[in-house]
Amino acid sequence: MQKAIAEFIGTFTLVLFGCGAAVVAGPAIAAANTVGVLGIAFSFGLAIVAMAYAIGPISGCHVNPAVSLGALVAGRMSVGDFITYVIAQVLGAIVGALVLYLIMKGKAEGWDGGMGTNGWGPGYGGGYNVTSAFLFEVVATFIFLVVILGVTHKLVTHAFAGLAIGLTLTMIHIVGINITGTSVNPARSLGPALFVGGAALSQLWLFIVAPFIGAAIAGFVYRAGILYNGEH
Repeated sequence: MQKAIAEFIGTFTLVLFGCGAAVVAGPAIAAANTVGVLGIAFSFGLAIVAMAYAIGPISGCHVNPAVSLGALVAGRMSVGDFITYVIAQVLGAIVGALVLYLIMKGKAEGWDGGMGTNGWGPGYGGGYNVTSAFLFEVVATFIFLVVILGVTHKLVTHAFAGLAIGLTLTMIHIVGINITGTSVNPARSLGPALFVGGAALSQLWLFIVAPFIGAAIAGFVYRAGILYNGEH
């Protein structure tokens, strides 16, 4: 139960403050208040850093179904724990999006209804097509999991693991925000999409399938001992 609560809080925080940066101070708001791509990227990254040190000792701070899948494939968690984690993460993302939605509903003007959703195609970001979006999400999630599984390996000192993981997510967002808004996290995509609907929901499949593929490949790489030999 402690692990589930930790994952709920961690994912809630990631969605509220990561997507919140995109909505409250993103490019759609008046120029004087924008934080830009770097600000949004760092908001997601810093949320992970904060939660890694806050709940990492309890649950490992996955806050992402793709991370949990990678850990499962790598042999680091059981199927039962995987299911528990995913349920907690999805609920945390939905509640985080709900709180953000309620906050934005209180804005008198200037809100276009956006919730920091992921997407692709004409009218979204740089207008990248589905192939570009899918490829980016697979590769970015793979790299993200390689870092996570690497810095938490038994052969590695873990003191700075949270910082490394958070900065990696920041790096991924800097490149990916203009392509897909950057998901690499099915729960993060699901929460906001439920409140926006439309294209955000119809395109949600990509932000579930692609991150799971990238994570599973990374998990296999570690399970097979391609990068590290011995225990995982």
